[in-house]
Amino acid sequence: MALIRVDADVTGLSGLAGLGAALAGLPRAASVTIMTHGLRFDPADPEHDPHTHILSFTPRACWKAVSWPRHLHLDRQADRLGIAFGWPARGALPAVAARAFDAGAAMGRLVQEIQRRRPDLKVSIIAHSLGVRVALTAVAALPPGAVHRLILLSGAEYLATAAAAFAHAAPGGTRVLNVGSGENAVFDGLFRLCVPAPLRDDRTVAAGLPDRPGWTDLRVDNAGHRQVLRDFGVRTRAPVTRVCHWSTYLRPGLFALYRRVLDPEAPGFLTRLDAALDAAGRPPRRDAGVMGVVAGAVMPTLLRP
Repeated sequence: MALIRVDADVTGLSGLAGLGAALAGLPRAASVTIMTHGLRFDPADPEHDPHTHILSFTPRACWKAVSWPRHLHLDRQADRLGIAFGWPARGALPAVAARAFDAGAAMGRLVQEIQRRRPDLKVSIIAHSLGVRVALTAVAALPPGAVHRLILLSGAEYLATAAAAFAHAAPGGTRVLNVGSGENAVFDGLFRLCVPAPLRDDRTVAAGLPDRPGWTDLRVDNAGHRQVLRDFGVRTRAPVTRVCHWSTYLRPGLFALYRRVLDPEAPGFLTRLDAALDAAGRPPRRDAGVMGVVAGAVMPTLLRP
């Protein structure tokens, strides 16, 4: 089985009935990839179900509905399992952001269950937007190294929280690819306006964590970074719009990169990519900034349930 569904809900976790059989069918040291979404999805709402959208092999018609499991080739490789992790992410942004911590605790319990049944497996997580808060919460609650690779896409979380989670996990071998773009600045600003930082002057994960071994920041709107990707055989285009929250997974070619990061047979890829990005020169550290915050303030429709 290439893909199973597990959801965080008021009862804790649902969908675990099929987990045992799915794990039992994997060879030793195989890869398990947990995929999770951000704001405005809810598995209990048929109109906004992530399992008929980005977490599905056959998503419903929508311009943002790119199949993550299909583009990660989870339907092509019998030695890999995908877990589509849903959680209730509809409502006002502050309330959903608070709920993400509970979803992260549930995700942590899911990883623990996988480890209990199959401690030999390599568990990775790919997450978008507020799903990044979910993923980082899980990583912080797990033993160091319990998560093999972590791919953060346009993350809605603060840098201090991310740094603490990474500092906890990195000694065990957890490695992070943090993917951002200036196209997301408005949404970073919206997050900062609606979800106050726990620490004064904290920034979002878009600002990055340079010079942290094991943490790689990639800016897909940066021409130098795109050239590095081309040098690694990953071709993607420049931005075609100034504002887009979904470019880190909609941009053509990026899933080829994510497949290589998650590939258990390419353990050194992320290290080589990080070195090449360093050699190319890092873009300035920044997140939304003042203009992003102001722009976020004029997008009230995103605050509605």
